[in-house]
Amino acid sequence: MEHESSFMSFLLKHQQKHGRTLNFLILMEAILTAAKQIRECYITGAMEQTLGEAGLTNIQGESVMSLDIKAHNIVMHNLRGSDQIIEAISEEEEQILKLNKDARYFIYFDPLDGSSNIKHSLPVGFMFGIAKRNLEGNEDCKLRAGKELIAAGMFLLPSGDFTFALRDAGCWRFLLDQTNTYVRPSQIFFPESKKSWELSWNAGNRYNFSDKVQNWILDNERKYNFRYTGALAVDFHRLLHNGGMFFYPAIVQDPDPKKNRPDGKLRLLYECNVVAMLAKEAGGLAINDQGEEILSIIPNKPHQRSSIFIGSKEVVESIRSRLA
Repeated sequence: MEHESSFMSFLLKHQQKHGRTLNFLILMEAILTAAKQIRECYITGAMEQTLGEAGLTNIQGESVMSLDIKAHNIVMHNLRGSDQIIEAISEEEEQILKLNKDARYFIYFDPLDGSSNIKHSLPVGFMFGIAKRNLEGNEDCKLRAGKELIAAGMFLLPSGDFTFALRDAGCWRFLLDQTNTYVRPSQIFFPESKKSWELSWNAGNRYNFSDKVQNWILDNERKYNFRYTGALAVDFHRLLHNGGMFFYPAIVQDPDPKKNRPDGKLRLLYECNVVAMLAKEAGGLAINDQGEEILSIIPNKPHQRSSIFIGSKEVVESIRSRLA
């Protein structure tokens, strides 16, 4: 067995270098444990027949899988045990979850991104963003903009890939080894070579986007390969390797007005901000339909939606010039 550098040793060195407390390590250990437990539930769930629909809908009005509920409960159990979280926001809970008022961190998470992939045995994700409390005065527990996150991460399950960003300290990839330890830190940057760049988007919605977005697609789609799995975590994982752009614009021209999503489909706090921070630290960019940077948007509600265009700066800037 090769001796690999682990995630926890990587993070410990970072904390020591910057003279920070070990509270963040305690929190991250809880998050890594949750990810491993969710992965195990996914791997064994097919044999145990626990991967079907739960017969419920979440706050978004979407069907909930049994593993969605189990994953949420696993994350919350580990967060409570860590004693490091003031408040948590989960895709699976309508209300803000209040934990330890004296703790240091806020967390926004999607315990199982892309759960519609489960019944096809395709990869899913566990995504999270972390912000720190105000240590210099009273804490008002306001929702944090993406630029206030101190860390963000995305587990790809069941493959065992973990992508992690620390503010102003890079985007890093870790692999799960045979001892169930996340190891081998490698820094990630969007590739500069355009040969591998791809576009990732729901082509079934192309005529429901704004005219500006449709025109950009018409002018540019033949320049790139096309890949789309229907799970943000999976598509963004591929995008970080190959470059290009993932986009989910606002739906504004659906023949059925009830299906329009003028604010976008994805959730700002625990989906868009997470990948936007990863992208920023990897040299990329994320904007919405108005051309605003995702990380600068001030959230006003826990499950706020947003459109998103994210990936290699050149491609994102190309479509931003059309959105003005």
